[in-house]
Formats: sequence, C-alpha cells, structure tokens
Amino acid sequence: MSTLLIYGATGYTGRMAAERAKTLGLRFEIAGRDHARLAVLAAHLGVPFRVFDADADAAGALSGISVLLNFAGPFAHTAEPLMRACIKARVDYLDITAEINVYRLAEQLGTEAASHQVMLLPGVGWDVVPTDSLAVHVAKRVEKPFALSIALQVPGSMSRGSAMSVSEIIGAGVMARVDGELIATPDATLRHFDFGDGPVLCAPLSFGDLVTGWHSTGIPNIAMFVHISGDAFPEGDLSTLPDGPTPEEREKHRARAVVEAMGVDRVIARSVIETVNGYSYTPLAAVEAARRVLEGERLSGFATPAKAFGGGFAESIEGTLITDF
Repeated sequence: MSTLLIYGATGYTGRMAAERAKTLGLRFEIAGRDHARLAVLAAHLGVPFRVFDADADAAGALSGISVLLNFAGPFAHTAEPLMRACIKARVDYLDITAEINVYRLAEQLGTEAASHQVMLLPGVGWDVVPTDSLAVHVAKRVEKPFALSIALQVPGSMSRGSAMSVSEIIGAGVMARVDGELIATPDATLRHFDFGDGPVLCAPLSFGDLVTGWHSTGIPNIAMFVHISGDAFPEGDLSTLPDGPTPEEREKHRARAVVEAMGVDRVIARSVIETVNGYSYTPLAAVEAARRVLEGERLSGFATPAKAFGGGFAESIEGTLITDF
C-alpha cells in the first residue's frame, strides 16, 4: 500500500494536516526534527514517526514512502534537499509554499524528476491552489488570453511560519512574467483590485503564481499583487510570533483572491474566488492533493495543482465559490 509522510507535522499547519489525514483514514506517518514533539503527536494520532533533518542524507529516511508532503518552512531551507531526496528515493514531493524560488527550483529539477518518474508539486495550499484554479477558469472567459493579473487578499493575523516565508518572497525581489520570461520589475506600481467589496490598493509581490500560472494556462504575461490588511504582516522579531491564528480568528476572515484575464481584443474578464480562511484551507487542500496522488492521480516532473488535478481542484474543497464579474 502507498504511504504518505507528513514532514514538519508538529508545526502549526502540519499538525492540522496530520489530524485531517487521520480523519480521512489515510495510511501515513509523520516526520520532522524534534523527537520529543513527534513522539507525543504520533502517540495522539496512533501513527509511526521518523526523525531526520531536511539535508543531503534525507533520502535514506524515505524507505517505504510513496508521497512526501512538506510543511517545514521557510521552504528556501527545506525544499531543495527534500526534493533531491525524493528524486533519489523515487518519492513524489508536495509542499505548501508560496516562495517563488522554490517553484523555480522545481522547474529546474523537473527533467531529472521526470526521468525518475517523480512528481514535484509545490504549492498545494492556499497559495497556489485557489489562484491556479481561478487562472484556468478566467482564461476561458476571454478570446486568446495573453495577460493575467492575480491578486491575493491577506486579512487577519499571520502565523510565524508564514511571516518568515513572506520575508523570503520579499527578498526574492519583485518580478513579473513578460512574454513568457520571468524578469525583475523593481519599478512595478501599486494597483487597485476589487475582491467583491470595492477596489482596494494592492502591492506587487512575487508569489509562486508567476510560475504556476504560466504552466497551467500558457498565458505569457503575468503580474502578481497582494492586499494586506490590519495586522496581517507583522514587523520586528518574527520568531516571537504565535504559531498561528486561533480557530476563532480563522473563522472571522474568509480568504479571497481575484484574477483578471485580458484577451487579444483587450476585453478583460474578472473572477473572484472565496473560501474558508487560508490557514484552514491549506491543510484541507494539501491532504486532498496527497490523497489523490496516493491513488495515482499524478504526473512526472514539475507539476501545478491545475495540471495534476484539473482546473476545478480548488472548488473541491468545501466552502469554496467562484464568482464571475
């Protein structure tokens, strides 16, 4: 039987994913670096656990595993060694990152992964599953689409792990996809987007959609933006932040994203996707993605959620709705 390994299972989102996997009755184990915390969680879930670092020796710890689902961020530190370990061990790799450089790495490793019949599928959480599906959806609403604008709304408080990952994204610099190529766009300007309650100002930022949108739709020009409200992006020492928002805080803030597609006739179509809070959505989508891969719904090489599971994957998560404007 195929077995899932959830790496980083004792973290904020990893624990929710492990509990979801248990609820669904999946065959899985948990892993990470902290033996004591893993032992407690493994006893609670009634599953085996493995202790190993995300390093060059990780392949040796993947015996008997079919799919690795990585929750250990910042992914700039863990994705490359775990991807390479998965290729060596012939294990499919999934993670929940939004960090664009991880997607670029997966692209680069795609040919090697394909030669080993391994899938590299980063971004099976809030970013990029909803926006990837939405990009595929809205692209069908215009004639010969040639440009996409994608915007995420980030309300409420941010987890410590997410804040650290966003720091990695900011450090990558502002980029856009122009005529199929990723280029630096340090002079990109702010733009207004309407998530359903009127236009709000959004800042350019380089999320993984600049890679996935291109692969999923073939549209050569893509720009990415984010609207951060309230205390969503903290400052100062990020290590002092709490693990993440409480269930009550998650209930207060549903997640939304908007995608605009422009056709050759300059007609623009806009669609909005709304779902449960991103921190609630991520473990649901990630475990559903892993379940599908375990059952053989997979590709070899670099993949996107929409390519692997179809453009309707985001809406398969309960509480998700797409509205066209």
